[in-house]
Amino acid sequence: MKTRKVTRHTLTHIFIITMGLIMIYPIAWMIVSSFKPNNMIFSDPGLIPKAVTIENYISGWKGYAGTTFGRFFSNSLLMCIGAIVGNLIACTMAAYAFARLKFAGKGFWFAVMMLTLMLPGHVTTVPRYIMFNSFGWVGTYLPILVPKFLATDAFFVFLLVQFMRSLPKELEEAAIIDGCGKWGVFFRIIVPLATPALVTTALFTFLWTWDDFMAPLLYLTTPETFTVSRALRTFVGDAGAVSNWGGALAMSTLSMVPPFILFFALQKYFVQGIATTGIKG
Repeated sequence: MKTRKVTRHTLTHIFIITMGLIMIYPIAWMIVSSFKPNNMIFSDPGLIPKAVTIENYISGWKGYAGTTFGRFFSNSLLMCIGAIVGNLIACTMAAYAFARLKFAGKGFWFAVMMLTLMLPGHVTTVPRYIMFNSFGWVGTYLPILVPKFLATDAFFVFLLVQFMRSLPKELEEAAIIDGCGKWGVFFRIIVPLATPALVTTALFTFLWTWDDFMAPLLYLTTPETFTVSRALRTFVGDAGAVSNWGGALAMSTLSMVPPFILFFALQKYFVQGIATTGIKG
C-alpha cells in the first residue's frame, strides 16, 4: 500500500515537472534567442547559443518611426497606473455598495453586473468604437482609461464584494457607534482591511492592461502613443513577415520584466487575496 502511494506521488510529480518544462521552454527559448545573431535564431534552435550578442537589444530599442522603446515602456507604465487607480477607486466603491449597503434593486443590479462577466468583450467592440469615435477620443488613452473609472470590470467588483462580505460586521457596527458615517466606515475600516484584495486587483489590472493588445490596436493611431504590446506589432511587416526577429525577441523579453517584478514583489498579498475572496461572512 505504501509502495503504491509513493509510486503514485512520484508519477504525479514527474508529470507536473514535465508539463512545467513544456510550458517554460518557449519562454526560455525566447530569452536565449534574443542574444543570438539574427542568422542563428532558427538555424540554432538549442538553448545553449553558439554565439552571443546584444545587438538585438540595441536595434530593437530604436523602436519605430523615430520613437524608441523607452517611450513605449513609459506609455505602458502610465496607462497601467491610470487603470489601477481607476479600478481601485471605482470597483472598491461599487463593491462596498453591493457588500454592505442596502438600496432598491440591489440584487437585480448585482445580477446584471454578474451577467456582464458572461458577455464576450468582442460583442461590444464595434459599439464602443463608434461611441468613442463620436466623442473624438480615438487616438488617445481615454477609451482605455475612462471605463476603468466607471467600475466596468465586473470581475474585480465581484472579487472585492466576496472579500468585504468576509469581514466581521461587528467592526462596522462599532465604528458607527463611535460616530463614523458610511464614508468613515469605508475609508477607516473597509479599505484598510481589504488590502490583500486591493493588491490582487491592482496586480491583475496591471497584468491585463500591460498585456492588452486589442484596445491599443483599436484606439492608438500614432507611434508616440503606442504601448509596448502595440509597438511589438511594428516588427511585423505589411506582408505578415517579421523584419527583425532578434529585435522582436529582445523587446519581448524586456516586456516581461515589469510583470515579473511586480508579481514576485506582491506575491504574498496576491495569494492572501485570492485565498480569502471565497469566504463569505
